[in-house]
Amino acid sequence: MTRSLRAVLLGNFTLRFSTGLTGTLLLFYLTDLPQYGGVAVSAATAGMMAALYFGAELILSPLFGAMADRFGTHRLMQPGPIMGAVAVILTALTTSVPFLAATRFLEGAAAAASVPAALGYIAIATSRDQALRGRVVARFEVATLGGVGVGSVVAGFLYSALGPTAFYVNALVYAVTFVVLRYGVENLPEHVPSYPGEEPVPSTLFHLGRYGEVLRSRPVWFLAPTWIALNAILGSWGTQAVFQLVQEPSERFSNQVLMQGLEPWQASLAFGSGLVILFSGLLYWGNRFVRLGRTTIIGFGLAGGGAFVAALLLLNHSTGMAIWIVATALAVAAAGLFVLAGATPAAVGFLSDVSEHYPGRRGVIMGLYSVFLALGQIIGAIVAGLAAEWRGIDGLLIASAGLLVVALIPLRQLRAAEHEVAFHHGVPTEQAAPGESVS
Repeated sequence: MTRSLRAVLLGNFTLRFSTGLTGTLLLFYLTDLPQYGGVAVSAATAGMMAALYFGAELILSPLFGAMADRFGTHRLMQPGPIMGAVAVILTALTTSVPFLAATRFLEGAAAAASVPAALGYIAIATSRDQALRGRVVARFEVATLGGVGVGSVVAGFLYSALGPTAFYVNALVYAVTFVVLRYGVENLPEHVPSYPGEEPVPSTLFHLGRYGEVLRSRPVWFLAPTWIALNAILGSWGTQAVFQLVQEPSERFSNQVLMQGLEPWQASLAFGSGLVILFSGLLYWGNRFVRLGRTTIIGFGLAGGGAFVAALLLLNHSTGMAIWIVATALAVAAAGLFVLAGATPAAVGFLSDVSEHYPGRRGVIMGLYSVFLALGQIIGAIVAGLAAEWRGIDGLLIASAGLLVVALIPLRQLRAAEHEVAFHHGVPTEQAAPGESVS
């Protein structure tokens, strides 16, 4: 792996660390908002705040992805950290809920600017090496989920120590991200042929017709609901789980073991333990790209997700149960999370394979990563907010089970379409465009 690829991964980690840090700091800040002169905030409002962040990423990622194709992936990575720094500084300066919502949108725009360009850069740099692609996209997911997760873990300790001043610390992290992406990444040729004899495709400005062509391809069409549902599951737990864990115990949910009002640092510690398992799974499955198909890994991941949800449901009602039952449920939950982790890098690898058939539009293609991520996170945040209001942690688990079913439905068709984008040692199957039948 080159120094530039490592810098892209590091920059993505620190960028996502900052967004995860802000997201969780904001949950604590919203809980304490009346102490700082603001109004009380409900769980549904907290969920909508997260949805605004990902709404910005959803709306703006296609535009920034197309701009990366036109002006260069390295150049388009750099504005995001600047926008993020401005957003977190403004967050620290207000208690107005509408103004806080605006800062979340601005921080989402920061991710929309940088992430498609970073993924386009990775697609170019790994276009002729499937094993390298597996390792890099897995580490990209580690950097993404790990950055958000570690930021969420640190948030509890940082907020306990500094309160809202912690938002200013986050501005410094955004500054580090800018330095890494500006000076640690070298420019690449924006077109790397995917197979011998391929004619270069010129980069173009954003064009809805061309973007629609990508969206209509069979592999993308079948990938979308599965990946969106997976991101919705991660989004639901990344927003509402922490919010529910730190709430004062409610009489409505007194029978739920996981809703006993933890301190912020305790919630962060529990969240961090799960992240260690998640990271291990991401790295393990990312090294299986050559031996296993993308959809095979996704299928395993969905099965693991089912085991994870079932085990947590048992743990949430484990009062009075024998210790061996609780220990077994913990082990099953850990194993399920480990297996579930493989689904997201497999989906990124699948999308990177699609980009080989659109060599002049890799930024647009990889911008779909942010579109699917944002849609999933928005759906997850909204559904989780409503589910948590309904039945607390049990509601989150029921919602997760439903999303797993949604993710499973198109998997058979996605598996059938996988051969259309599969490539070996950088040569796409039959050199056909996705959406065309390949026999």
